Amino acid sequence: MTLIPKIDNWLDLGFHYVHRNNLVYVTCWEDPRLDRVAMNLTKDDTVLVLTSGGCNAIEYALVYPVHIYAVDVNPRQNALLELKIAGIRELDYSSFFQLFGEGHLSNFKEVYQQKLRGYLSPFAQQYWDNHGARLFAGKRSFFFHGTTGIFAQLINFYIDRVVQLRDEINALLKAQTLEEQRQIYYDEKLNDRFWKKFIRQIMDSNLTLWMLGVPPQQRQQMERYLKNGVSGFVEDCCQQVFSEIPIWDNYFWRVFLEGKYTPNCCPEYLKPENFQLLKAGLVDRISVHTDTIAQFLERNHDIQISHFVLLDHMDWLSNYEYAELKREWQAIVDRSQKKSRILFRSGGFEVEYVDPICVSTQGQEYNLGELLQYQKDLAKQLHQKDRVRTYGSFYIADLVTA
Repeated sequence: MTLIPKIDNWLDLGFHYVHRNNLVYVTCWEDPRLDRVAMNLTKDDTVLVLTSGGCNAIEYALVYPVHIYAVDVNPRQNALLELKIAGIRELDYSSFFQLFGEGHLSNFKEVYQQKLRGYLSPFAQQYWDNHGARLFAGKRSFFFHGTTGIFAQLINFYIDRVVQLRDEINALLKAQTLEEQRQIYYDEKLNDRFWKKFIRQIMDSNLTLWMLGVPPQQRQQMERYLKNGVSGFVEDCCQQVFSEIPIWDNYFWRVFLEGKYTPNCCPEYLKPENFQLLKAGLVDRISVHTDTIAQFLERNHDIQISHFVLLDHMDWLSNYEYAELKREWQAIVDRSQKKSRILFRSGGFEVEYVDPICVSTQGQEYNLGELLQYQKDLAKQLHQKDRVRTYGSFYIADLVTA
């Protein structure tokens, strides 16, 4: 009986070592096209979003909300967003796209010192002083750095050297119709040729999941609903991505497989017209904060938030840090407008841990299930259109308080 918590502690320690001491996400893996529809932002709205790779926080600015608060407990993630914001303000489009579209700028050190460094926080300065040239001017694309990027590079090595599928992958990425995608995927038997026993073992390993930012708690959420383990889930995900949804604008998987975006397949903030809108002032609506969500909201009593984008991080807190999850939701209730919209995702196919959480408002105690109005039909419709397909479920909920 004593072995289970001991194993859990070691797994938890391993994840936190990887996650708290590294840049994890070099790009966002949540589809902002869905988020923008789900949020239906207006010019009167304020957004709190977990920073992650910073891409989506910048994209939300293109909808002209009052302000976007990008919050992350990992300062390296915030340093990345700070560098993007500085780049939008100070660089021309060509240099900016080389940096964050192609993931490589040969004269990074010079550009950084002359144009970017002075606009960064002390931690971000220290981080990019130490790592910037290696990450952006070295042999590898920036998108093959960070723990998720290193994993992407390893998968590409496997594609190139082990199963030798590069020509087929390139053809797939060039497909212009779903019919063409399906023909390549099935005629070339990509699924059978890629998913060998070795790669299944790799995908099911704890180290791989740590590198991808998946803690033991989230793995447990996922495996409650999976018959064939995490590797089976990822296999199904790949089948859907490459044969059921258009690949020509799927910049998530393109950057994973090529280490760069193209001008026609990239996040919205990397497109010339949107870059100019951001440079003209929209990027100034973003502020960056190194904190937990609860700490940020508790320290900023004058802020009222209309939209919260919580990604999948509640999976992380659901087992071992439930008190922090309760604290976070109480802070959300306290800082929300009368009707705030909340978006979150989960590795599992259902989430049972949110509704029973007890919070207080207007001097009364409630379970969250009494305060949250779920937009289930909209969430289902949008989740089916997700270009990433790595999450088991997607939630849109309106928090209604007195």
